[in-house]
Formats: sequence, structure tokens, C-alpha cells
Amino acid sequence: MVPVLVCNPLFYLVRFSEIRNPLAIGAGNARKMLYWILCHRSAMLLSIKELEVKKVRFDETFPAGEIDFSGSEVTQAAPLHAKGVAELLPNTGGEVRIKGRLTTELEAECDRCLGTARLAIDAPFDLFYQPESVHPAHEEVSLDEGEAEMGFYQEPGLVLEEILREQVLLQLPMQRVCSEACKGICPVCGRNRNEVSCQCEEVPADDRWSALRNL
Repeated sequence: MVPVLVCNPLFYLVRFSEIRNPLAIGAGNARKMLYWILCHRSAMLLSIKELEVKKVRFDETFPAGEIDFSGSEVTQAAPLHAKGVAELLPNTGGEVRIKGRLTTELEAECDRCLGTARLAIDAPFDLFYQPESVHPAHEEVSLDEGEAEMGFYQEPGLVLEEILREQVLLQLPMQRVCSEACKGICPVCGRNRNEVSCQCEEVPADDRWSALRNL
């Protein structure tokens, strides 16, 4: 029987031909993965079963708003395009390599003026994932520098959108500004200095702290 999940406003179906034993991957991870597969129109599963047979190439475009960036204070403002290849590396005990490039644009609040900052992302990625069974959660392990940058997966595979979301967030600058020339908010009247030339005079700092500023 094919299970049905309601995802407003449409209905989606999923086959369990790839998920041999859904319970074996854990209830939490199963729910998370099925949510992506069922509720996202273009969700792409990089199936381990398929990777055992051949490399999987992808060339996907996700419309603006398709990738969920909730909780990160950014939104997808333009289509996200990702092209690359996934492969199961031989003689590694199930290690997966995913290599490619992504481009998109995000919108965020400018850290200086609180207006809209548009952030262009154009970045390559070269990622490695091992089966989670290699390092069971209940075991304490020591990872070297290379393994510390290694991701982990559970059957039936990896969801491409989740990988892309993580890579986009890693590319975000520490300071999100609408432009390098942004003048910010006036600390006196609170107006946007990019839009209004105010005549406010800033209150001079307490000179008793000047020695600390020179440290």
C-alpha cells in the first residue's frame, strides 16, 4: 500500500521501493527525510541503492522560495541552480562524494540600515559523507582533521535540498549589508542615512574610556 501524506495545498505520494525498512533508519530521521520527499515539489533523493550501481548526476533548478531557510533570517530571492555529481567511492565502506557548484541570491536584513540586503551566492562544493553506522551515536570516537569535515548519512540516502541549504548558509558573510557604502542608521534620530541626510550631532564618548579604545 502506498502511504499518503497531506501537504497543503496538494497531495503527494511516495513509494517505499527504495526504503526497504523505514523503521531501521530511526523515527526522527525517517520523518525528516519523508517530509522533504513528500512536501517539496522537486525533492531529490540521492539513493545509496542507485549509487551502488552508477554515479548520479544532477542539474537542478529550485524556484525562489523553494528551499526552506526558516530560522536563518534569510530568504531565497532567486532560483537556486545546482549542478554536479554524486558517487559512492569504492573500497571505502560506503563513503559518498558529492561535488558540484551552486548559484542563487538571498535576501536578508542589512546589519547597518535594517533595509534589504541582497546576497549573491556562487560557490563550488566538494563534500564527503560516511554511513552513520561507521561512528554510532552511542560510541565516543576521536576524529582527525579530515574526518571532522566529514558528514554522515543514513539509508536510504541523502536529500539534495538539505545539502544545498547547508552549503548556502555556510557561504553567508559575517556582516550582511545592502552595499559596502551603506551609511547605516543615525544613532540619534534613528533615520536611515542612505535615504535622509540628517543634521544630528553624535554625543561625544566618555573620555574616561579613551585609554581602552587605544588598546
